[in-house]
Amino acid sequence: MNEITTASSVLREAEDWIGTPYRHGGSSKGIGCDCLGLVRGIWRALYGEEPEQPGTYAPDWAEAGGGDPLIDAARRHMAEKPLDMMLPGDLLVFRWRPSVAAKHLGILAPENRFIHAYEGHRVMASALVPQWRRKIARVFVFPAQDNFLGG
Repeated sequence: MNEITTASSVLREAEDWIGTPYRHGGSSKGIGCDCLGLVRGIWRALYGEEPEQPGTYAPDWAEAGGGDPLIDAARRHMAEKPLDMMLPGDLLVFRWRPSVAAKHLGILAPENRFIHAYEGHRVMASALVPQWRRKIARVFVFPAQDNFLGG
């Protein structure tokens, strides 16, 4: 499998999560998840076991902690790419404000949309309008599935 096939798999799996209720700390399709839980669930569907466990985290972890743990974790397991090279199936990492850690994740979808678990709502596809686009801190590509499935 190649990067394009993997991106298609990421998108199919992300779309299957649409409608899952928002639950902080959750990562169960149809039951509940937050934005990290959505990405964790997609990872499990594509590769099996998660590469690391996030541990328990409070809703204000980005404001209270130091560093940039979402970006650091993505860099450990995925390849970073320039914003202007993003394609459907890529992971988008959002930063609410320049002075705090990145705190939101989504999957780029076709037609200028992205799929994400949005607090107070559910997993949904939203338009990647300028207000969202300006908040993108980093873009990552999921590894080719054959790197994990012995292909």
